[in-house]
Amino acid sequence: MTVPSPTVSLTPSEQRISQLVVDGLTDQEIVSVTGLKLGTVKKTLTAVRWKLHCPQRSSRAVVVHRLLGSGLATIPAATRLAPQLSAEQLALLQAEADHSVPRDIALAAHLAPADLNAALDQLLADTGAQNSTELVVLAYGWQLLPVTQGAHDVRSGARQ
Repeated sequence: MTVPSPTVSLTPSEQRISQLVVDGLTDQEIVSVTGLKLGTVKKTLTAVRWKLHCPQRSSRAVVVHRLLGSGLATIPAATRLAPQLSAEQLALLQAEADHSVPRDIALAAHLAPADLNAALDQLLADTGAQNSTELVVLAYGWQLLPVTQGAHDVRSGARQ
């Protein structure tokens, strides 16, 4: 799955909150940092998901992948060297970035659904990531996931 370019730009508020999500903050931490109400943060993230063509209940990892892949958020600098990942681990990384539903992740990574949790736990351990969202951010810092060319192009017309 490729990261679609957004059909519209993010507002400055959406960009600010999106960058805080990329930086690993929870909704409540975003509230503390920005002084916004929790409802405002949630509504803003809903708008960001819509603009990025993310399903309403998509994981943060998927949202972060779309933000970083489309160039709408700044990729944090890698603070450590990239680990040597197997082809299977790279496939799982891509699947985790593209999908939110465990069954879909397993299918995309060519894993049996029963093996997904163990494989993901091993990938997190091998990369030093605490969760899937941090894994996606690290992968962009290590240039394991690509930024789409022409990502900032604003398109008009129907949604993809």
